Amino acid sequence: MRLKTRSNSAFRLIYHLVLVTKFRRKSLTGEILTRMKSIINELLFKWECELIEFGGESDHVHLLIETHPSIDLSKLVNNIKTVTSRKLRSEFSQHLKNFYWTEKPQFWSGSYALISVGAQAPLDQLIEYVQNQEKPQ
Repeated sequence: MRLKTRSNSAFRLIYHLVLVTKFRRKSLTGEILTRMKSIINELLFKWECELIEFGGESDHVHLLIETHPSIDLSKLVNNIKTVTSRKLRSEFSQHLKNFYWTEKPQFWSGSYALISVGAQAPLDQLIEYVQNQEKPQ
C-alpha cells in the first residue's frame, strides 16, 4: 500500500463511485464512455485527484477515484455529474435526443453510490470488476 503525503498528513483515500443515467436509459455507447473517461480525467486533474479505473455499461458507470483529505466529496461528485452531463449533451446531442425528450435533459439520475474502497472489497477485486463491465456497442 503506497501512501500519498501532504504537509502534515499521509493518506490513501480511494472511492468507488457509481453513476446511473436518468431513468436508467441505455444511452451510453462505447464512444460516449471513451469521451466521458477523458472528461473525468481532465476534471480530476484540476481537483488534484486521480482516476484509478473507469468502466461502464449502457446505463451506468463505475469510477475508482483516489482523492486527498481536503476534498469535499459531494462537491466533487456533483462537479463530475454536471460537467460530464453538459459536455456529453453538447457533443452527442443527436444520439442523446433519442433517450431524453425535454429541452434541457437531466443526463444523470439525481442519486449516486459512493463507497470507500476496502469497506466491502479489496482494490484489486474492484479494479477487475470495473474492467469487466459489459461494453455497450
